[in-house]
Amino acid sequence: MSDINAQVRAVFRNILNDIRVELGGEFDENFEREAFFSKAWERRKSPTRPGGHILVDSGDLRRSIKSRVTGNSITFYSELPYAAIHNEGGEIVVTERMKRFFWYKYYSTTGSFGRKKNGTLRNDKRNRQLGTEADFWKAMALMKEGDTIKIPKRQFLGRSPEVEAAVREIIEKNLGEYINNIDFNIR
Repeated sequence: MSDINAQVRAVFRNILNDIRVELGGEFDENFEREAFFSKAWERRKSPTRPGGHILVDSGDLRRSIKSRVTGNSITFYSELPYAAIHNEGGEIVVTERMKRFFWYKYYSTTGSFGRKKNGTLRNDKRNRQLGTEADFWKAMALMKEGDTIKIPKRQFLGRSPEVEAAVREIIEKNLGEYINNIDFNIR
């Protein structure tokens, strides 16, 4: 009897590990799709990084997704403090420290303008982009302390019909393999 229990535990461990690997890949792929499976993320309103992937600036958020198997469950998580606000959406309150950061970004952007030999600004695509970006940072810096910034929900982890279908498929595959490999030697 203990042999059967050991086999069942081994099948259960394989199921959990397969689910962890499969869903880990799918959750990572959400960053490529710029969607939570088939539900597209809201586009950016800010002019910073035009054409860049949503939620991928340094890649830290994408790389921060971890998983662990404990007992009979799997947990996917990120330890980054801003992961939850991006995954669930919400509002953040503007603080004095944030305003200082926005001013820093404004001044560092305006210092990047290309200039002609006589010192005037060049009228090229890069300068026009920097001007739009500088205007964005200035508007953010001029917000009043206590104002709120709405962060749209851009879910990359969680439950969905696609997750449930993948879990069901993995369970059926593993149980099917286990049943097909049972040796029915009845005497």
